[in-house]
Amino acid sequence: MYVRTVKWLAPVVAVAVSAAGVAAARANSDGRTAVRNVIFINGDGMAAAHREAARLYYAGLDGQLIMDSLPVSGQLTTSPHDPATAVTDSAAGASAWATGVRTYNGAISVDVDRNPLPTLGAQAKAAGKATGLVTTAQVTDASPAAFFANSVDRAAQDDIARQYLEVSHPDVILGGGEDWWLPAGDPGAYPDQPAEDPTEGSRGTKGDLIARARADGYQYVSTAAQLAAARRGKLLGLFANEELFQQNPEGEGDVYDPPVSLATMTRKALGTLDTGRHGFFLFVEEDGVDEFAHDNNGGRVLQAMGELEKAVAVARDYAATHRGTLVIVTGDHETGGLAVEDTATTDESGDGVSAEDGPFPVHGSTLSFNLDWTTGSHTSQNVPITAYGPLAGRFTGEHPNTYVHEVLAPVLTR
Repeated sequence: MYVRTVKWLAPVVAVAVSAAGVAAARANSDGRTAVRNVIFINGDGMAAAHREAARLYYAGLDGQLIMDSLPVSGQLTTSPHDPATAVTDSAAGASAWATGVRTYNGAISVDVDRNPLPTLGAQAKAAGKATGLVTTAQVTDASPAAFFANSVDRAAQDDIARQYLEVSHPDVILGGGEDWWLPAGDPGAYPDQPAEDPTEGSRGTKGDLIARARADGYQYVSTAAQLAAARRGKLLGLFANEELFQQNPEGEGDVYDPPVSLATMTRKALGTLDTGRHGFFLFVEEDGVDEFAHDNNGGRVLQAMGELEKAVAVARDYAATHRGTLVIVTGDHETGGLAVEDTATTDESGDGVSAEDGPFPVHGSTLSFNLDWTTGSHTSQNVPITAYGPLAGRFTGEHPNTYVHEVLAPVLTR
């Protein structure tokens, strides 16, 4: 049995869902309003148990997360089209959203024969919409890349960055991964081989892509202060060598303290994109849920869930005051084989495979709960999807993950 107590982690999200707010959300989700803007939010690795753990921790027994208060809910299946496995990775999962085609793990919006497929991000841009991506991962990581690039291998992040500049032209790019935008030996704003992770360092093979972005009219920022001061217009912000955190098991160098929060980046992106004449498409991702779940680090998963919830609040509040905005919150797959259990439960598997993680307090009560991890990998569980705004009602029921593309393509590509 593996038991740990996390005392340093305190609730950081106050959730209050008013009856009037719920009624307004329902009224704006009946499909009678045309979709002008789409905010698509990915909790990487997040499924039902991750949301329930966050609900208990942040909102309590009688509370509700904002992401779960959105008036329409359903489920997505996540199976890839991979000859080696029935369990998806982020690349295949996001490619299904972005292209409507299931593909193999590691593929970035190419089919099983490695042919490139049209992506929603690039198509939205071609249709005249402003586009953007925000993530706590590398901006060229699998999930955002699937909406704006094509690659037979998700690892080719420097080429994905090149495609952003030369092919898909997203207006806003905010997150981590400076290493992929600069050639080896050019550390940029973030030093190579930092103490927290000596494996990090610039490694691009496509030249100085930051200089190229500046030449193409992007403002480049690398700190929170620079982001706050950035004017409207094309914006590239890279705030770390790789991810905006250090993913490790608890007490082994795990750090979740992004130099810029997901909510702050989301707010800045919305303020930049909302000047577009034809609306916008924005992809938002919290990658920490997945990465810390891989290490069965429940405390950091809850912390990442709290930051995701804050970003959802920013998106929901924007949609509430900007008619025609569709907000979608889901996950690309489940990570960890997670279950929420009572603290009296021990490792019932009897073989040490199941890891009891906790206890964690239930907000506003004397109760607590454990997190039970059964794997450090992905599983094939369905993922919840919740939605707010015009066309949200389309997401009721269970659908394959390719269904996201079926709903969004008509409104983003015309």
